Amino acid sequence: MVGKVSSTGIELEEVENHKDPEIRREIAAVDVVGEDDDPRLKSISAAIRVVPHFPKPGIMFNDITTLLLHPKAFKGAIDILVDRYRHRDISVVAGIEARGFIFGPPIALAIGAKFVPLRKPKKLPGEVISEEYELEYGHDCLQMHVGAVDVGERVLVIDDVVATGGTLCAAIKLLERVGGDVVECACLIGLPKFKGRVKLKEKPVYVLIECLT
Repeated sequence: MVGKVSSTGIELEEVENHKDPEIRREIAAVDVVGEDDDPRLKSISAAIRVVPHFPKPGIMFNDITTLLLHPKAFKGAIDILVDRYRHRDISVVAGIEARGFIFGPPIALAIGAKFVPLRKPKKLPGEVISEEYELEYGHDCLQMHVGAVDVGERVLVIDDVVATGGTLCAAIKLLERVGGDVVECACLIGLPKFKGRVKLKEKPVYVLIECLT
């Protein structure tokens, strides 16, 4: 059994009436494309399914692989992001493993930037720099090649979902350690109930679709 992403953009009523004040602040703080602003959001939202109890009971998994089966909606998502960053002087698009590898390269090509993969340990040959981060149970790590990002380069970070913000926070720290200037993080889906903005603090996050369930 699957569902659909619950919300295309954010309605003011949803922000004002949510019972958790921290989530209200979370929603209000994230930059979201509204359906009224761009009609492509409706087809993008419709193409993403929500799979209950995956990968474990109690988890509502937002599956972007179904979006990839709809070329028009997939292209719409890429085009929205390209339009946003085309004139932002971005020289690096950093994609987080694994689904950031799907959306990052076409955006990088379209805006004339290089693509830098941020990978899990032991996936990149050669010399790497690492950043560990905490999970609910244990820890994880992101790595990138030494020399992939130069001091002062303007960086866009790409992932499919922002939830707790832990992975994005690690990516930002990793890039800033080598002198990169992280301009913004962009994700297809935002899950404000996990309060990821608390970890990300003042770093800008741009999402196409907010899921309130």
